[in-house]
Amino acid sequence: MVTICYMNQNTVKDTLLAIEDAPLDFSVIFSGKQSRKVNGLYKPESREIIIHNRNFLDGANGENQLLYTAIHEYAHHLHACSRGGTLSSRAHTAEFWAILHGLLEKAEDKKIYRSVFDASPELKKLTALIREKYLAENGGLVKELGKHLLRAYELCGEIGGRFEDYVDRVLCIPKTAAQMAMKTYQYDLNPVLGADNMRYLAGIRSEDDRAGAEKALLAGKSPDSVKTAVRRGGFSAPAEDDPKLRLEKEKLRLEKTIGTLSKRLKEVEEELNRI
Repeated sequence: MVTICYMNQNTVKDTLLAIEDAPLDFSVIFSGKQSRKVNGLYKPESREIIIHNRNFLDGANGENQLLYTAIHEYAHHLHACSRGGTLSSRAHTAEFWAILHGLLEKAEDKKIYRSVFDASPELKKLTALIREKYLAENGGLVKELGKHLLRAYELCGEIGGRFEDYVDRVLCIPKTAAQMAMKTYQYDLNPVLGADNMRYLAGIRSEDDRAGAEKALLAGKSPDSVKTAVRRGGFSAPAEDDPKLRLEKEKLRLEKTIGTLSKRLKEVEEELNRI
């Protein structure tokens, strides 16, 4: 029989605030019900976190599961706070997952929430197998494919063939997949990350962002957290503190822009003279 976890609404709210303060006030409400669909939900209009507390067993495991649900819904609240108190119809965005994963990390650091994934020796062994046998090996294969595709590109040029045509009609693979594979080799990305993360990194143009994102993924940050940080420019190199150097760089940018505009102005004038 399912019993109610001994935590109450007030202790849950206090726990959430201990993890991270919220710009806007909110309420935690135990529904007193059991739901087969969800463990909880967030109502942005009333800023209410609803938890179906009869979904959780009494004891440490039940408390931990309830806390995860509370933190999940609290992430929705903080996401809404960052958007002026509202949420779009698509609530589970990459930004939301980044907020949630950040809260869970803080909660684990503060010993408020415990990660249970190391509790099972069988799961730990399986995790190591997945990482080493499948993620790393698959990533290595993609990188090796990129190496051979680059050589194929050179050979196509030597015989006067179009590499795109070779990819399309001989290898029969998408051009974007071929390009990403080649970049994983050119950028010397770490195969330990797995093929999907390597392809994502290969699509980052900024070297600073790419290096920062790779380092974050290797450190155990979630893909959504990394993608959100990249979108916000979190891994870009900091601006130069030297005002002279900053002005010199701006001068070069302006000169380049003036040169481009001058060239275009000349083209327009010549075209006008021909009319």
